[in-house]
Amino acid sequence: MKKSALLTLGRLPKALDVAEALSTAGWRVIIAEPASWHLARVSRHVAKSVKVTAPNDNQSAYISDLLGVIETENVSLVVPVSEEALHATLIEEHLPKTVTLYSMPQSRLRELHDKERFIKLAKSFGLSVPQTHLLGSDQATEFAEHNDFILKPICTCSGQGLEIHNAGDALPDATKLPPTIVQEQMKGALKSTFSMCHEGRVIGTVVYRSAILSGTVGVAFERLENERKIESWISEFVEKANHSGFISFDMMENENETPHAIECNPRATSGIHFVARESLASAITSPQTMDSLNMRPQKLMQQFYPCLTETQGSLFRRDHFLEKAGIMWRAKEVNFSWRDPLPLWLMPFTSWQIMKRAFLHGESFGEASTHDIAWFEEVSS
Repeated sequence: MKKSALLTLGRLPKALDVAEALSTAGWRVIIAEPASWHLARVSRHVAKSVKVTAPNDNQSAYISDLLGVIETENVSLVVPVSEEALHATLIEEHLPKTVTLYSMPQSRLRELHDKERFIKLAKSFGLSVPQTHLLGSDQATEFAEHNDFILKPICTCSGQGLEIHNAGDALPDATKLPPTIVQEQMKGALKSTFSMCHEGRVIGTVVYRSAILSGTVGVAFERLENERKIESWISEFVEKANHSGFISFDMMENENETPHAIECNPRATSGIHFVARESLASAITSPQTMDSLNMRPQKLMQQFYPCLTETQGSLFRRDHFLEKAGIMWRAKEVNFSWRDPLPLWLMPFTSWQIMKRAFLHGESFGEASTHDIAWFEEVSS
């Protein structure tokens, strides 16, 4: 009898990567998802999809729903996929010993997700980070007076609430905003990472850049090689934090090519698309046996429909249309295969709820796809 694995999200392409990897490795894959229809539901690699309460509607009901699926479906492995991880990992204290949760404890995820606390943690490890201060503090006011800076809430995702400012710009009233940081505006190229780790050891890292953006979220990606300084930064952080599971960073280099981590995403990001399915499955189910990740041969990948939307829009905005069209022509779609074609072919239907919200509320696809699952904490702790 196949063992059953539960993924706690199905709407995003990275869920399909995990589902295919585990299914190919012999697992029965179940999806718990607040949306009735979602990307992974129509995949041949998903045995069953269960609708659960959205955590931002009722977190207690969401946790209860997950535990009910685990019991009913005899689940032995739970894999949080994306922004929902900060809610989903609250099940840990209620899990029977026969169930493995592929994640750090929720308290550690909150520390890494919090953009102020993460910077303090990395700095305590002696690692390079941009100057960062809490809005409303004397340090933030003084820094903003003399330096270009950015503002962003301490708990956010998909670039929500991000503002870019010049030195001397007036700061907003901290009492009228959720806890927010004032952070040094780094001038280098933004690079993103995705790593899989086990007990303080990095199994493998993907370093990539966004080739096409939807808002501030990448929808086409180019894998970068020979990024040894960034990989070394990550290895040192993972070792000192004794991290296990997924972890991702946004990095920029200064004029001396020293990498600085701007923020941490304690979850899977789009770099997962570059990892070979067999390696992905093994790093989840038997990480103690893994010392590297094999990569797919493609170095340029895309999420087709968001890329198409951005490329078509750039024609009218005169915003690098030919460049984006060239990327779309060369890039491989992240999840399409002739053995499992329905997720791509039916995406306009299965993702309709996300597209509808994006159009009606003027949100990016990233914002629209995470509004009901992301962790928007009001108070840093």
